This record gives sequence, structure tokens and C-alpha cells, in this order.
Amino acid sequence: MLKSKKGQSIGLIGGIIFGVASLIIGVIIAFVVVTTLTDADLLTGGRDTSTVVNESTASGINDTGTALSEITIWTQSYAITELWNVTTAATPVLVPAANYTVSSAGIVKNATTVVYPDVNISYTYTTQTVEEQSADGLSSNFSEGVDEVADKIPTVLLIAAIVLILGILALLVGVWQRMSLGAGI
Repeated sequence: MLKSKKGQSIGLIGGIIFGVASLIIGVIIAFVVVTTLTDADLLTGGRDTSTVVNESTASGINDTGTALSEITIWTQSYAITELWNVTTAATPVLVPAANYTVSSAGIVKNATTVVYPDVNISYTYTTQTVEEQSADGLSSNFSEGVDEVADKIPTVLLIAAIVLILGILALLVGVWQRMSLGAGI
């Protein structure tokens, strides 16, 4: 039990406050470590770059967007190398890069009013390393855990307030009995 300057223990409430403060400091330190590892890009050196050649998209490209087939939560940095309009299969036409866009999520959209109903797309993308995947998972798990704890804080504070009130009442009853204020009752 912790002692104050006078050698007295800080009691139950002081112990709870010390424990909660230590837990908060520990969580903050863990967040700093995980965020530093994730943001430092120390784990990006082993990324694999893959190429997909002539992926056929019968849905074509339009202003609503078409998803590339190699989309996972671990793939990123999509770059289209060639996009061919193959609506007329005998005479494919290379679509200029200014006529389409690709998002970081791998969605290809038309950048003009021209609709390409049938296209072949060649593109590259990178895949995160296992270490990056683990660090991202750890970071998201920390965030989810804090959200779960944050949802329960009002309940914990209510219980702590009830315990505090009961403790004060017990203290007052003890003082009342020592003072013998109720001796005639």
C-alpha cells in the first residue's frame, strides 16, 4: 500500500486513482510506440510489386467506377500502364491516360463523358509485407479496444461515484457513532 508523507496509507480511493492513472499512461505509451512504428515506414522495404496484363472488364469504365480484380486490404499504389478500348475486338484502341483515373482503392473511373463499355487494363500494384499487415492490425486493434473502453467509461464512473458516496456515508456513520450524538435515541 502506498504511504503519504505522514506514513498513512492513501486508502482505497487513492489506490484506484493511482491504478487508473497508471493504466492511462501505459495506453498512451503503447499508442506512441505503435504509431511511431507505423508512421516511420520502416516496414515498407520488402513490398512486392505485381503486374496484371490485359485484365478484361466487360462492365467497362464509366463515371461510377469499376473495381480492379486484385483488390485486397493489403494491396495499394495502383498504376495503370495501358487501357485498351476493345468494344470492337478487331480494332482495339489505346485510351489516353487523361481519359481515366484510378483511385488508391483500385477503382477505375472515366474522366470524360465518353463511355468505354469493354476494356482491357494492364496495371501494377504493391502488396504490403507481413510485418506491415501486423503493424496495421495492431494499430486498428488498439483503436477498437480504446473505443470499447471509452463506451464503458460512463458505467465505470457511475460505479466509482456510488462507491465513493457509500464510503462517505460509512465514514459519517463512524464519526456519528464516535461522537455519541445518537446516545439518547
